[in-house]
Amino acid sequence: MAIDWARMGRTAARMGRTYGPTVALEVRRRLEDRGITAPQTARAVGAGRPATTGTVPTASRARTLSYAPDLDGRADPGEIVWTWVEFEEADGRGKDRPVLVVGRDGDRLLGLMLSSQARRDDDEGWQSLGTGPWDTEDRPSWVRLDRVLDVPEQGIRREGAVCPRGTFERVADRLRSDYGWR
Repeated sequence: MAIDWARMGRTAARMGRTYGPTVALEVRRRLEDRGITAPQTARAVGAGRPATTGTVPTASRARTLSYAPDLDGRADPGEIVWTWVEFEEADGRGKDRPVLVVGRDGDRLLGLMLSSQARRDDDEGWQSLGTGPWDTEDRPSWVRLDRVLDVPEQGIRREGAVCPRGTFERVADRLRSDYGWR
């Protein structure tokens, strides 16, 4: 009987997302019972990089949109970058995820998070991006339009890809029509 390693990997990842926080809290509790202080897990996972912790409603951050990707080491609107994004529960958990850069506010980037979960197709605040080089498994992606992430530029792990201009313009059109961007 052959082992389906891809399926096993997906199962392990799903189990990690489901049970990982509980296991981490139990390990921390047991270490503290022994007088050992555990490091802050949210910062340790981000490898010392600043984490993306702030999100705001998209309409409150309305800006002028322009497509200007330039793979020069700095993130520009139209690029998809990877960064550590804290979950909305703000409990220190999060994940490294792709983010579409749509603007800049000083030294902070304005980004929209991506997801490869097909259930997003029916969600009001999400829009399909299709497939692209930002996903190594070539899965379809969706972008969340109703929340803007404040991404510290120092928190970017790497440039992921350039979002095709037509795809970026579809996102920009929704930001303009639904959230008051220009």
